[in-house]
Amino acid sequence: MATTESKLWYLEQINLFKKLSESEMHKIDEQSMMHTVHKNQFIYFPQEPSKVIYFLKKGRVKIGSYSEEGKEILKTILYPGEVFGEMGIIGESKRKDFAIAMDADTRLCTLSVDEMKEIMSGNPELSLGVTTMIGEKLRKMEMKLESVIFKDARTRVIDLIKEMGADYGQQVGEETLIKHNLTHQDIANLTATSRQTVTTILNELKEMDLIYMERNRFLVRDLNGLR
Repeated sequence: MATTESKLWYLEQINLFKKLSESEMHKIDEQSMMHTVHKNQFIYFPQEPSKVIYFLKKGRVKIGSYSEEGKEILKTILYPGEVFGEMGIIGESKRKDFAIAMDADTRLCTLSVDEMKEIMSGNPELSLGVTTMIGEKLRKMEMKLESVIFKDARTRVIDLIKEMGADYGQQVGEETLIKHNLTHQDIANLTATSRQTVTTILNELKEMDLIYMERNRFLVRDLNGLR
């Protein structure tokens, strides 16, 4: 368990809380709890009650579900500063997805959905931020579904690289550095392709000098022009 001071510092790094006042942050600090989760440990399972919202400070978390055949369907990977498990705020009673820690020493802050709703009721800006966040996540899921239906594997992989670059890429001159820590299997799960297909596509992009690859990172020559 982290100290109160460090927990407050962690909470202040969450994107959703950037504009809250000091008193509002202290209220969230008092009501929330800090947890450390081990690599590959489930944070929650499908069908669990949606009673808790999570704030990710350290490490990565993957969100997904299982097909009827038991195959893992990876929906998204979350990075520090992101919020998840928030669908209980808009009425979800049971989880539809799972959440699994991808790294050792993954750190989370948790707050009950009821407490979050109470805080939101007294802060219109926070309430708007939560609504916007949920809407953006639903929009991305709709876009991903359309991508699987209408786009070929190569386009899906390229779209994922461009999305990662837009979300957390770093500009290095005219190039974009993307630190991702994803395996080819992770990318395959995120794009509804196979590991072999991902490897082939990435090698083709490298041979065309569109990207440069090292372990756990891409250097994209021209993110906007990547085709």
